[in-house]
Amino acid sequence: MEEVCNTIAKTAVISPKAEIGKNVSIGDFCVIGDGVKIGDGTKLYNGVTVIGNTTIGKNNTIFPYAVLGTIPQDLKYHGEEVFLEIGDNNIIREHCMFNPGTEGGGKKTIIGNNNLFMAFVHIAHDCIIGNHCILANNATLGGHVEVGDYVNLGGLSAVHQFVKIGDAVMVGGGSMLTQDAPPYCILEGNRAVIRGLNRHRLRLLFSHEDVDYINALYKRLFSKEGLLSDLTKQELQKDPENIFVKKICNFIMNSQRGIPVKRGDNE
Repeated sequence: MEEVCNTIAKTAVISPKAEIGKNVSIGDFCVIGDGVKIGDGTKLYNGVTVIGNTTIGKNNTIFPYAVLGTIPQDLKYHGEEVFLEIGDNNIIREHCMFNPGTEGGGKKTIIGNNNLFMAFVHIAHDCIIGNHCILANNATLGGHVEVGDYVNLGGLSAVHQFVKIGDAVMVGGGSMLTQDAPPYCILEGNRAVIRGLNRHRLRLLFSHEDVDYINALYKRLFSKEGLLSDLTKQELQKDPENIFVKKICNFIMNSQRGIPVKRGDNE
């Protein structure tokens, strides 16, 4: 039988109803509430608060004064049972705050794996975050935001409620994003608009041929005059089975908040 070897500070306050995995480290003055589940190998530095129906996966590192699972900052919340789910191998730095979901958003906030959340990041209710993302200091997500994989949000950036951010997007520091960000783009400004392609990330993820294809598609969609909806339909008709056409064009077609295109910036 495998030995459980947890390191728990004497000053930590841990509910007997909490579920603590193997090889977990909990520092001084942490508070762990009734419905909390903490996976194997996770480390909490001093002063971390985890309450509510919060599930934390394996091998996460949570730095001092992070607050996870406190009730949503939403006046529509009336005490219903809601949840925060955090995956594996995440780094959550000082003073981050993650809230659970609400009844109107499926009751869950979901964080994926292998993400870095720098100090003071705020994840509001009902957000869904993918994998391998980096949210820099003070990045803020409003409620119901969806973030894909390999997304970078610059420091002091803010994302409006219900915005969707596609895979491998980069949002520049200090930006305010109020519309949906298609996969593979760089956006910047207040209000943020598409400025170009995230070529650095694309080169890490795809072949040279694929990057060239995405670049040509990007120029046809965002640099030409005409309605984006018409250009998108043309691309889907021309090459309906290409994975990049489907991914980018379907994202655009399904957007509820619109795509922040500024013609002339995307040559």
